[in-house]
Amino acid sequence: MRDTYNGMPATELAGVTWKKSQRSNSQGACVEVADLPGGAVAVRNSRFTGGPALIYTRPEIDAFIRGAKDGDFDYLLG
Repeated sequence: MRDTYNGMPATELAGVTWKKSQRSNSQGACVEVADLPGGAVAVRNSRFTGGPALIYTRPEIDAFIRGAKDGDFDYLLG
């Protein structure tokens, strides 16, 4: 796999396994994540599988997940 960068087409991340939450809705509006070689994590929109992928470091993903678990983003739920 070549070097990864934010906004790269997700189709260029060949060989990765994309996963989505079991809480994803039935309309396909889901966020999918994939482990990348070297430890980074890619995120994409499941409705646009060839669209841009956002690439995050493990510490960035860790901070986001811990924040979500702690309720830091609950205000977004209305």
